[in-house]
Amino acid sequence: MSRYIRACVPGATYFFTVNLFDRRSDLLVRHVGLLRDTVKATRVRYPFQIDAWVVLPDHLHCLWTLPPGDADFSTRWKVIKFGFSGRLPRTESRTTQQRTRGERGIWQRRYWEHLIRDDADYRSHFDYIHFNPLKHGHVSRLIDWPHSSFHHAVRLGIYPPDWCGAHPGFSTRAPDC
Repeated sequence: MSRYIRACVPGATYFFTVNLFDRRSDLLVRHVGLLRDTVKATRVRYPFQIDAWVVLPDHLHCLWTLPPGDADFSTRWKVIKFGFSGRLPRTESRTTQQRTRGERGIWQRRYWEHLIRDDADYRSHFDYIHFNPLKHGHVSRLIDWPHSSFHHAVRLGIYPPDWCGAHPGFSTRAPDC
């Protein structure tokens, strides 16, 4: 069995990628209201700051800053995943292993976490999060994707509304927009 070593720095900022078990599913955008409610309830019990977030059909990316003295993002993800899954009807297929463990077949068991190291690393991940709907071809203009903190960043003046818009020669690589 693999042993995962995670960077745990109290009060730090982390980038996360969390995937659905079925990567062909659109469950997250179909139930985005439930996901928002679950995150909101989790933040009441286990506070954290959301710096950026994007929800795509089958995965999400986010930047969180944890409170000083707190490095426990694992509990937060457990509560979010469990709370979201527990409020959905049991219609998903499950593997034998998932049935044996009493698990739902909603989320991949693990997630990707990255400790943000400096301002450049923060900005790179902040941009990557907001660029993702365009990268995956869900929209041709980021302003058109409703499930993103991009709109908040535009209101704050961090991005112009047409940031990374489709234009001649545009590619889906990481942004330099």
